[in-house]
Amino acid sequence: MKKVAIIGGHGKIALLLAPLLKEAGWEVTSVIRNAAHINDVAAAGATPVLHDVVSSSREELTELLAGHDAVVWSAGAGGGDPERTYAVDRDAAIASMDAAAAADVQRYVMVSYLGAGPDHGVPPENSFFAYAEAKAAADAHLRRSSLAWTVLGPGALTLESPSGMINTTPAAERVPGESGKTSRANVALVVLALLERPDTILRTIEFSDGNVAISEALAP
Repeated sequence: MKKVAIIGGHGKIALLLAPLLKEAGWEVTSVIRNAAHINDVAAAGATPVLHDVVSSSREELTELLAGHDAVVWSAGAGGGDPERTYAVDRDAAIASMDAAAAADVQRYVMVSYLGAGPDHGVPPENSFFAYAEAKAAADAHLRRSSLAWTVLGPGALTLESPSGMINTTPAAERVPGESGKTSRANVALVVLALLERPDTILRTIEFSDGNVAISEALAP
């Protein structure tokens, strides 16, 4: 049985993803830092593991990830404090990539956002700036790594039901004002598909809800 570690295991996407992975035959480890979330994670079909990835050393992260076949980064600081945002969304994410490589995990899926990158266009005075900068740095580090990576760029996240239909037009090619709304449930379905598809390795896939089936939309 293949094993996957979801970092940020109590997030909304992670809680939707875990049962999908379990049903598909994966053994799921969900890494969380709050003991109050153990029951929620277990109810989703994952094995909860208490571990603070921010304060962890790379050696501790390597030990945590050893034996897994894939890592899904779905953690986030949640905005607000820039220092915390850089610590989680940049530094801890990068440490987890280095640890995955050291643990010979190989497959790594990063949940980023639509339009992420060094040319994100967010002004420094905007409260989103720290997150945009952190994601740009983390995504760039992943692309430079030896891992079999995929960077996912979903649009503005919603709680809509899954449609299984997406639009993979990159942010740079979208019409100004075009809706980028993306169901978290569709994000979970896309992650599930990625882990079963070698043709998504070494690709950045930006997407939102759309009208093309996920299986078709992910084709190179």
